Formats: sequence, C-alpha cells, structure tokens
Amino acid sequence: MNLFDGLFSYAALEQILSGESRLRAMLTFEAALATAEARAGIIPEGRAREIAQHCDTLHLDISDLAPQVALAGNAAIPLIKALTDAASRDHKDAARFVHWGATSQDAIDTGFVLQVRDVFDLISAELARLTDSLVALADQHRATPVVARTWMQHAAPTTFGFIVAGWLDAILRHRFRLAEIRPRILSLQFGGAVGTLASLRDAGPRVAAELASELQLSLPDISWHSHRDRVAELATFLAMLTGSLGKIARDISLHSQTEIAEISEPSAEGRGTSSTMPHKRNPVTSAVVLAAAARLPGLTSTILSAMPQDYERGLGGWHAEWETMRDILRLSAGALHHLASMFPGLQVHPDRMSQNIDASRGLIFAEAVTFALADRMGKLPAHLLVEAAAKKAANSHRHLKDVLLEEPGIHGHLTAADLAGLFDVRGSIGTAAEYIQNVLSRAREFPARA
Repeated sequence: MNLFDGLFSYAALEQILSGESRLRAMLTFEAALATAEARAGIIPEGRAREIAQHCDTLHLDISDLAPQVALAGNAAIPLIKALTDAASRDHKDAARFVHWGATSQDAIDTGFVLQVRDVFDLISAELARLTDSLVALADQHRATPVVARTWMQHAAPTTFGFIVAGWLDAILRHRFRLAEIRPRILSLQFGGAVGTLASLRDAGPRVAAELASELQLSLPDISWHSHRDRVAELATFLAMLTGSLGKIARDISLHSQTEIAEISEPSAEGRGTSSTMPHKRNPVTSAVVLAAAARLPGLTSTILSAMPQDYERGLGGWHAEWETMRDILRLSAGALHHLASMFPGLQVHPDRMSQNIDASRGLIFAEAVTFALADRMGKLPAHLLVEAAAKKAANSHRHLKDVLLEEPGIHGHLTAADLAGLFDVRGSIGTAAEYIQNVLSRAREFPARA
C-alpha cells in the first residue's frame, strides 16, 4: 500500500515509523540498559561497551526477521537472539549480559516510546507552523465580513478572521495538551518478568533510574506492562487533534464549493485535477485530512478496547496495539503535516464573501433588527414581526429592509436611518474583533505559557 504514502504520510514520518526504526529503537534500549547496569555495578564496564557497540553495528534484515517474529510472538525475542549471537562472536562473557534482567515487553514498549518522542518532535514543529499560518490569516482578515452559517444555512454576519481564530483556538489547546502529556507518555518501561525487577535484586531501582536518565525518559513509580492508559491517552490525544484538523478541513471544503467560492486551496500543476473534467479544482488536502479524521475514531476504539489486559502481562490486547498505534501516529501526524503545508497557499476571496452576504437580500440582518425592536416592543412581538417580514421578503424576492420600511408595526420604533444602520455589516459582527485578539495574544504567548 505504499502507493498512497505521499498522500497520507511523508518521508520524515515514514522513516521514524519504519520497521527498521522500530528495531533500532529497541537496540537503543538494549545499549542503554547495558550502560545503566554497568553504572550500577551489575555488569563489567567493558562488557557494557561491547554490547552497546554491537547494538550500533548490528545489521538486521526485516525479511529474515519477520518469520522469526511470527514464531516467537514478538519482535524482541529474535532481535535479542541476533544481538546475543553477535556479541558472543567477540566475547562470550559480553553475550551473557545482553538483555540482563529485562523482558521482551520492556524493549518493545520503550522502543515504541522512543519512536513516539521523535513523532512528538515532528508534531510540535508542524503545530507551530500551522499556528503561524493561522495567526497571520486571522490577523489579516479580522475585519473581512463573511456569512456565518448554522445548520448549513445563512445565519448572521461574522468575519473570516473570527472563523480562523476558532480554528487557531483549538490548535492552541492541542499544543497545551501535548506539552502536558509529553512527560507522562514518554515514560520508561522496565520491569523484568513480572514488573518487580526481581532478577536485579536490590539494584533494580537504581538501574531503572540510570536507564531512564540514559534514554532521557521519565521514570515511572512502577512498571506499566498491563496498564495501558499511557498508550490510550496518546491515541485519544491524536484522535482529538485529528478531529480538530478535520473540522478545519470540513470548513475549507465547504467554503470552497462552487456556489460559495469564498476560499480555495492552492492551485498547482496536477493538483486537484479531475481525470475527466478539465475545469475541476478539488480540495485535495481537505480530502486527505477528512479521511484521516474518519479513520482515527475506529483505530482509537481498538486501543481503548485493548486496555483491560490480563494479570501482569497482556495476551492479545498488547499485540493489538502495535500496528494500530503505528496507523494512528502515521495518519494524525500526516494529516497535520499536509494541512500545515497547504495553509500558506490558501486563497481567500473577500469579494465573493461580500457577494454572499448580499445574496439573501438582507435576511442575514434579521437578528440584528429583531433585537433592536425587542428593546422597544419586547422580544416575542419583535421576533414575530421580523419573521413575517422575512417570509414576505423571501417570497417576493425583495430586500428585507424595503419590506420593513413598509411595515406599519415598525413605525414609531425604528426610523429609516435606524434601519440603514442595522443593515450595515460593520455593526453586526458583535465583539468578533475582541475575541480574535484574545486568541492571537494567547498564540503569541504560547512558548511562555506551555
């Protein structure tokens, strides 16, 4: 399925999530374990250096390893065997200390955490890049009027900057979430056979501390072999992030429709074209992000379903995480990358936004008129009066302001000048500018507040 790699992922992400990188991360764990145990006086320093050197130089062919993984039930067992064989060719005593006191799940889980750390770095960079684009767009269009739509219908005026600030506000919450969960997710897994590090006797806690320090991971209070809330939290965070990206993509695709045409994704040779209709300009990035947002909930439900694991080590539930989490990381980080890459070229069409405001012949200002009248005659009578006038305007294809000027019930409450002011879009966007500024200020303060 690598035919679609460029659509849903990208090269830097694929490199981190490759099978080779997974094995290399597990070897990083094994090298760090030997180093930590040497510091704790468990194994000779020279043997630890030899093990670490073999971890650096060991070449593994995935096609050769895969059949062994199928027989063993996990990737750590054949990996450790290959490492032990390599070490024994130089020094049998070094081979004796490979993987000392650890279990397969320690290597696999910690290797996965090391991969996640690299993905987090990519996500952080892409979130920062997306934030910069949204800040610039919200600032540029803070006063650009556009139709706000509820239930897919014209509702009242807003500004495009306000819509973008809503997108940005959600992205900032995810940046804060990432900063908050990062040390909790990037946690060492090291417990030995049943989590107690019994084979290391009294040195277990010191080795764990040295190992966490060597790998620059947080040291948990207790091993978490069958307690998978960290993995579930990672999955649900990424699902929420991708859901917010999907909301942005949905808005972009809706605003891009031919009949609305208020914004457009960038155009380029071969981008968004149709195989049969030369005029098409399809929102490709929105499609990719929406596809990821559609898949993430199902994948995340698998991770949540796998949480109730058996006793001290899970059977099947743990295994269900491996490919599922790779898909979750790949789709979420890929969607973020593609959306962040698209935004600098997003095209905004203020003239079309203005035309769409005028398309309803003033009906979009019905709420503003209602509340102005409500101050004078009460909310319910005002609502009924404007509702009747709106129906008359729609049926006769006339402007609402003209119909209201003829309405006897409005005389004595609103003058023609009052009505003219109520149909001025600049007076109908409420405190949009203040809200936009709130979000922009928080975005610019983000590094200090994270």
